Amino acid sequence: MTTTATRTARLPSEDLMRRALADRDPKYDGAFVYGVITTGVYCRPSCASRPAKPQNVRFFANPAAAEAAGLRACKRCQPRAAQDRAVQRMQALAVYIESNAAEALTLAYLAKRAHLSPAHLQRTFKAVLGVSPKEYLDAARLRRLKGGLKAGKSVLGATIDAGFQSTSRIYVQASRSLGMTPSAYRRGGMGETLSYAARTTGMGPLLMAATDRGVCFAQFGESEATLIAQLQKEFPNATHVPSSMARSRELDAWISAFEAHVASHGPRPELPLDLRGTAFQIRVWRFLLQIPEGEVVSYAELARGIGAPQAVRAAASACAANRIAVLVPCHRVLRADGGLGGYRWGIERKRVLIDRERAHQVQSREI
Repeated sequence: MTTTATRTARLPSEDLMRRALADRDPKYDGAFVYGVITTGVYCRPSCASRPAKPQNVRFFANPAAAEAAGLRACKRCQPRAAQDRAVQRMQALAVYIESNAAEALTLAYLAKRAHLSPAHLQRTFKAVLGVSPKEYLDAARLRRLKGGLKAGKSVLGATIDAGFQSTSRIYVQASRSLGMTPSAYRRGGMGETLSYAARTTGMGPLLMAATDRGVCFAQFGESEATLIAQLQKEFPNATHVPSSMARSRELDAWISAFEAHVASHGPRPELPLDLRGTAFQIRVWRFLLQIPEGEVVSYAELARGIGAPQAVRAAASACAANRIAVLVPCHRVLRADGGLGGYRWGIERKRVLIDRERAHQVQSREI
């Protein structure tokens, strides 16, 4: 079953694509494919076949989308091979960015290295990896920064080694991604306070934790002790305060609403969320929040929905990295064949959540 939450992958403007066809411009091979409805064939932009009438041409983000529309690949230009080469080129560039994140890598420099125009690189890189080259570079630098801070480097030293030119800029950017300032992260969260509350639910022990920004952690586990250990693993030196000691009526109300939702299938509580991750992960999680209860998408549909149709594995990894069970409903994503796929809190919990939501949706319609 697909959902109305699925979005169409972004394409270059139609005028730009039609100019690329008229010029048979090889720079756009891998950026999109076009199909001819009268022949049932799709091609790469540079294909040397006879031009089709404009009214018979349809544009697609990738070969998979064209084939889903019932078209077959052109034997002359082999568009699927062109798409594969574009993927390989962008993946190689990503490896280069990761290895040289400390250098001054501009879009113009990366485009020259990839033998593409900056605009074409921007489109193709985002289609393959789900983020722009700039977002990928920032994420690579943040990973370096985290590694340096955990290794005990000073904030200034870790910032410079990671490739950031300004400590003021990194304080803003890292605070969003790490959930705290770099100095606090270096101290393992020292100076940060996380309130937490635990419940025993019909789906097993549950622990919820929150910062002053909102819920940052909601997970099922084998016991309250193992869940607290998991929370402490991420913030070893933060102050972890049980909600009863913190007199956090707000957090108690949040976890009670969460528990009631899981137990009675009531509406998902609209709680403030403190989402922490890369730009790509947050895009995935925000898309998950749009999937209606009782509906599911495939990992491929998820990738297309965020405008990154070729980033299926990355989208699946973002689901696996989700720290906030149910509230960020990664359980609503299945394999293309309808199989459950993975779920960090256990396949059986995923099955129960989906079945309950579908049953609740049916009951709501009957009422």
